[in-house]
Amino acid sequence: MKIKAYAKVNIFLKIVGHDGVYHLLKSRFMKVKHLYDEIEIVEADKFNIVGDINCVLRDNTVFKAYVELTSKYPDIKKWFIGKEIRINKNIPEMAGLGGGSSDAAAFLRLVNEKSGLNLSTQELIEIGKKIGSDVAFFITDAEVADVYGRGDIVIPRDENALALEIFTPPIECSTPAVYQTYKQHFFNPQDSDFDKKETLELLNNYKPSELNDLLKPALMLYPDLYKYQDFGFFSGSGSSFFKLK
Repeated sequence: MKIKAYAKVNIFLKIVGHDGVYHLLKSRFMKVKHLYDEIEIVEADKFNIVGDINCVLRDNTVFKAYVELTSKYPDIKKWFIGKEIRINKNIPEMAGLGGGSSDAAAFLRLVNEKSGLNLSTQELIEIGKKIGSDVAFFITDAEVADVYGRGDIVIPRDENALALEIFTPPIECSTPAVYQTYKQHFFNPQDSDFDKKETLELLNNYKPSELNDLLKPALMLYPDLYKYQDFGFFSGSGSSFFKLK
């Protein structure tokens, strides 16, 4: 049993408010079809989660998804007996491409299908919301969607994912640190009508700093990013840049 966990880019990311705990977003996510991790579940002597995981197991998003799923639906634990979950990483980490969230979503979708749990998309999203703010987009499996709130409101668009070039410099960006820098130095929430515009219109008519509110705080926090910013647009909290092929 195997499933692809695709990367994403943020065509735009605008911060429109703060609820006292989280920044509130308006963003457009686009699937990157040529870049993906793979989540595989195979028969094994005992239950295990393995892979090129750059963190302790309890912090891994697939493990968090397993914990949330089995906590809410305890009977599913029987299905995992004698199975090993393998995480094959290709998406760079701390790069604004949503790899961890995509892995968690792909794991939930694969288990939901193969185990016969048969939860609805919204039921899976409710689980995903406890793991990370980007998980909801990946659970929908949309190619392009406008995303609101904490990332849990996903409105798929009638657009196909574009062919993109991705460049990830050798810089790891901490999402919490970038948001904190934004809050301290750049906090000025303003609504926009970017979600009313087609993706190509946005990419052809706006600058990277106009589309992504996190570019300036990321540059402040990680000055080495200045060397790479001419590559194209900035995804998420970084460090990846993208442009049309």
